[in-house]
Amino acid sequence: MDNQTFRYSILLVEGLNITTQSSYFAFVILLMAYIFIMVSNLWILIQISAEKGLHQPMYIIYCNLPLKDVIGTTVIVPRLLRDLVTNPSERYITYVECVFQAFFIHMNGTACHTILMIMAFDRYVAICNPLRYTAVMSNNLVIKLSAGAWGTALVMVGILITLSVRLSHCRSVIQNHVCDNASLFKLSCENTVINNVYGLSFTVVLLVSSMGSVVLTYLRIAIVCLTSKNKATNKKAIKTCCTHLTLYSVMLVSGFVSIFLHRFSEYSDNRRIAGIVFSVVPPGLNPIIYGLQVKEIRQNLFKFLKNKVNSM
Repeated sequence: MDNQTFRYSILLVEGLNITTQSSYFAFVILLMAYIFIMVSNLWILIQISAEKGLHQPMYIIYCNLPLKDVIGTTVIVPRLLRDLVTNPSERYITYVECVFQAFFIHMNGTACHTILMIMAFDRYVAICNPLRYTAVMSNNLVIKLSAGAWGTALVMVGILITLSVRLSHCRSVIQNHVCDNASLFKLSCENTVINNVYGLSFTVVLLVSSMGSVVLTYLRIAIVCLTSKNKATNKKAIKTCCTHLTLYSVMLVSGFVSIFLHRFSEYSDNRRIAGIVFSVVPPGLNPIIYGLQVKEIRQNLFKFLKNKVNSM
């Protein structure tokens, strides 16, 4: 076989560097987190779909978050749970599975930013131009914004992964707890300058666009709140913006640390922990931060829990 087209069909995943006792503890914690993420996010999707009163632009946009969290968490956590109870020398994954996992992991991370950007725009229109909100944020525009958020992520990540897939391999070990783009192109002994340049450009464009739009949007909202005399509106706006910014900050810090530490092999354990935080914490916080703010969802949840308690 020509060396330029050689690929290992089976790869070994390094996984987390923890003791056997710690691995079982981590398994239980991650399993509980995964169950909570799936149940809570699917609950919100079902509630928004079933409640006609929630068929509004703001909630339709919000549906993108639980959908993203269900897909992203399912791609990462079950595989990680299996590896935690598998002998480190037997944590195998096929090359095709690795590529798919890397694609969806980066789709999840990129969609985080693009979706939160359109959510920030939605809050901007609702707070700064409340009288025009219905006219501006039509269902047609919401669908276009959502499609744009996912479409942008699909194109950018598709190019990113394609550049890594084209490379031949001289290694068969994934130096990470999951497959991602950096782990894929590190399998090659070829020149990866193009991968590094595009990957860096991808990251810079995404972060600058995301941070820039969120900062400018919330600065504008802050100015409107400071100049407005309506205390009730201001209180509601501040509450909404603080929850959005809290989630955005957690996602940004954990994601940035994970990307940055890929350049320093001595901090591989810290990078993997940051990666797990990015994969688990935001999807777990989303239903609490956003879902429980929606009166209808909150009431249905309490009603459901009350019925369960009464039936016991």
